[in-house]
Amino acid sequence: MAKAGTSSFGIDYVIFGITDDNGKLLTGNKGVSDTGIVLVDGDGQGATTANITNIEAAGTEQYANNQVKRIAHGLSRPQVALTMLDLDLELSSKMLGYVMDSTGGAVLKSGMKPNVAMLIASHDFNDNYHYAGFANGEMIEGTMNHGTNNANETDANATFTYQALAPIQDGIFSDGNGVQQPMKIWNSGLSGFNSAAMLKEVFGGYTGDDIVKSHITKNSTSTSTPTSTPVSSTQV
Repeated sequence: MAKAGTSSFGIDYVIFGITDDNGKLLTGNKGVSDTGIVLVDGDGQGATTANITNIEAAGTEQYANNQVKRIAHGLSRPQVALTMLDLDLELSSKMLGYVMDSTGGAVLKSGMKPNVAMLIASHDFNDNYHYAGFANGEMIEGTMNHGTNNANETDANATFTYQALAPIQDGIFSDGNGVQQPMKIWNSGLSGFNSAAMLKEVFGGYTGDDIVKSHITKNSTSTSTPTSTPVSSTQV
């Protein structure tokens, strides 16, 4: 097994799920699919950017005896700037908190937004999968951009901001001090990596098929053997 690396390239896929107020994964009509999670990799669909910021902030220096004696560190407040090359509208509406009606319309619900869990997969340069997981957070779509076609087609891809929150369930993403953190990373090159356990932790106790093992990126040279069952990316 090649050693895990810090540098990465590309976006292999993004997986979404919605949990209830107790942190348990929602399935069926209340969730994003019958299994409760969806890997977005359909025809013309996928993630273009997933830029994570605010993982850490520079500490505040504290002085004594004319020297810096201590550095105080604030909370981790990750945000993800996410651009999708198309995304099923019913899926995005559920994650954003829109209420659909019988006329084919939808309005954004006031008050609390859905609890969205998300897993981002990329590759390091040793051909290991690298993952960034968020067990709880909220998604917003701050803008919708439209532009006229001219000699060229003007496309407008959906852009979202994901604001990570502390996990709802106790013990999820806990650090060495027992404090829960809003983000956790994995790498398939690290000893003990277990993709099924990762999915269960990120997605509110998910116990369905291990779609991480069954999905393989077309441009990957990974030696993992996928199953023969394709992964659906459009169930909502």
